[in-house]
Amino acid sequence: MGHTATPEAQSGGLTATEHRLANGLRVVLSEDHLTPVAAVCLWYDVGSRHEVKGRTGLAHLFEHLMFQGSNSVKGTGHFELVQGAGGSPNGTTSFERTNYFETMPAHQLELALWLEADRMGSLLVALDEEGLENQRDVVKNERRQRYDNVPYGTAFEKLTALSYPDGHPYHHTPIGSMADLDAASLEDARAFFRTYYAPNNAVLSIVGDIDPEQTLAWVEKYFGSIPGHDGKPEPRDGSLPDTIGEQLREVVEENVPARAMMAAYRLPTDGTRECDAADLALTVLGGGESSRLYNRLVRRDRTAVAAGFGLLRLAGAPSLGWLDVKTSGDVEVPVIEAAVDEELARFAADGPTAEEMERAQAQLEREWLDRLGTVAGRADELCRYAVLFGDPQLAFTAVQRVLAVTAEEVQAVAKARLRPDNRAVLVYEPVADEAEDAEAPATDENEESAQ
Repeated sequence: MGHTATPEAQSGGLTATEHRLANGLRVVLSEDHLTPVAAVCLWYDVGSRHEVKGRTGLAHLFEHLMFQGSNSVKGTGHFELVQGAGGSPNGTTSFERTNYFETMPAHQLELALWLEADRMGSLLVALDEEGLENQRDVVKNERRQRYDNVPYGTAFEKLTALSYPDGHPYHHTPIGSMADLDAASLEDARAFFRTYYAPNNAVLSIVGDIDPEQTLAWVEKYFGSIPGHDGKPEPRDGSLPDTIGEQLREVVEENVPARAMMAAYRLPTDGTRECDAADLALTVLGGGESSRLYNRLVRRDRTAVAAGFGLLRLAGAPSLGWLDVKTSGDVEVPVIEAAVDEELARFAADGPTAEEMERAQAQLEREWLDRLGTVAGRADELCRYAVLFGDPQLAFTAVQRVLAVTAEEVQAVAKARLRPDNRAVLVYEPVADEAEDAEAPATDENEESAQ
């Protein structure tokens, strides 16, 4: 193994070392002896952007299959062993990566490493039709519960499809479609694992109360014999013009509690100074109850009950600025939209005040420090910068980069990007649910629940 050490300058005293096994696995270690815990985080460079048409949702489905057993651990044993040792495990899937993580008592670190290595190296031995069907049903139920059967649940999916053209690798969201989930075969799952779940397509970060020498010995012991794989295709090109060039619009009539205007603006890619400037712009405009849009729509005009503006950072495609406004009472969406456009135009013309810049930078600084301040958050950020930008050390200087952005840069990105011709818009109009209409004569709530 070779390794490089991080200089402490501009890192708040946090350090990390990077190592690489002969099979290509990148390992990042960061000591933190404040509490006797350790976080293990494993990022695979695969997400929904790597999927092809007709097989959407496969990356997320496979995240679930990774908890369905491996050669040495049957069924749900991964959860049981980690939780039985006092730890907490989970995994998530995004457009650009799939991650798995455990936070453990420090003396149980070896167990977490053995578990991750066992399923990286031997999942195909345990993967069968029964496990696939089980987790397929779990993912389909997750889709029903989080997307299809909740108010505004498919908004992100609809806006993503509007923002990125058909055929673009980010056109669909990680949850996938019901039809594609049904179509996924056992061989599809096995081929997906062989292509992407290899040590040379992963970054392993370990943060906390660790002995680096002993930790590296365990990593070599459990991961070192897993062979690499060189058949991974490059993700499709996600680049697009800086702006959409028109306003894309869809009206959604659903059983929702209030009218809503949601919009996605095409913004600079993650890892750039312009993206940090966009993050600050959205924080000033819609980041919390001190923001311009909240003050205008909720406090002053009282035309909305909620107003927020946030950034979905993406490294392989334009990022998205996500606007979400829920109307108050019988207020119509055009009233909200006119006020939003007025505030965005004023911001583009004048830029942020010195006080707004200071507050927004402090807000983002706090969020970054909160993430780096926990062993799990730091492990995740080290993996993120290693996988998406090639350098885990960038996690330690992210705060400095945000603080270096000027008000002029924030104004410039707002003027160039936060315009009506650079957004996809969803307008929600409430409609009565047919089932509720049929039951309308019943006035006793207890009578219905007793049936």
